Amino acid sequence: MKRARLIYNPTSGREQIRKSLAYILERLEKAGYETSAHATTGEGCAKRAARKAGENGYDLVIAAGGDGTIFEVVNGLAPLKERPSLGLIPAGTTNDFARALHIPRDIEKACDVLCGDHFEPIDIGRAGEKYFINIAAGGTLTELTYEVPSKLKTAVGQLAYYIKGLEKLPQVAPRKVKIEYDGKLFEGEIMLFLVSNTNSVGGFEKLAPDASLQDGMFDFIVVKKLSFPEFLHLCTLALRGEHIHHSKVMYVHANRIKVEVEGDMQLNLDGEHGGQLPTEFVNLYQHFEMLTPKGRTLRR
Repeated sequence: MKRARLIYNPTSGREQIRKSLAYILERLEKAGYETSAHATTGEGCAKRAARKAGENGYDLVIAAGGDGTIFEVVNGLAPLKERPSLGLIPAGTTNDFARALHIPRDIEKACDVLCGDHFEPIDIGRAGEKYFINIAAGGTLTELTYEVPSKLKTAVGQLAYYIKGLEKLPQVAPRKVKIEYDGKLFEGEIMLFLVSNTNSVGGFEKLAPDASLQDGMFDFIVVKKLSFPEFLHLCTLALRGEHIHHSKVMYVHANRIKVEVEGDMQLNLDGEHGGQLPTEFVNLYQHFEMLTPKGRTLRR
């Protein structure tokens, strides 16, 4: 019998996973899995639990929670030579990766995906010794994700990030960088950069419109130095996916990217602390098999 390990954050999404635990396990059992569950207790817990599940030969590991939970699960499993398939039940604030794969937030519909047989190969990224599944980013504005209080996220959801972003916009300052990507070089002052694996970033679904999870390439976006009014205008363009044509935006595809910066710059990996630059980003082609909805249009 196939074995599945559910790794869930009991506090995500107003505790909806914890409240639905019996239902989720029953659905998986009926689908033919011998199922067990692990409730996370703090930072690093999901990573350790995922690694142990992988080493113990589980066929499927399911991350149930927000983007931070799947980030830890991926980091626990990615270094292993033999990796179980991935499943996802989204229950966080933004759920960028789940949105990109069209995995529903509704528990019953998410279980329909988990109990199906539609698997896709997916790329992930490596940044130094860490891994990310959706987005790596650097720059002053990206650091706002660390500053949003958990109570505010619980109360107003994704809107919390926009509230903090508007508060921080006047403080955004350019940074001088050196970027090498697939044999090419960029040097100059930038506001931020995004190394994207999907088209869904920070709740926006058009920031990386050409992104594919199966092509072995990142969508790499660099916002060059611009004025405050230009930056506000760029934000309005991003809502419509028209920012990639702006003269101060560089939008390319690359498999390997190295970023160096003058001074200190924090790295954001899937919304979590990723350490400090410099860092080299490498796309790991089709590193995982993942359960996804049937009928999803593949982009290669």
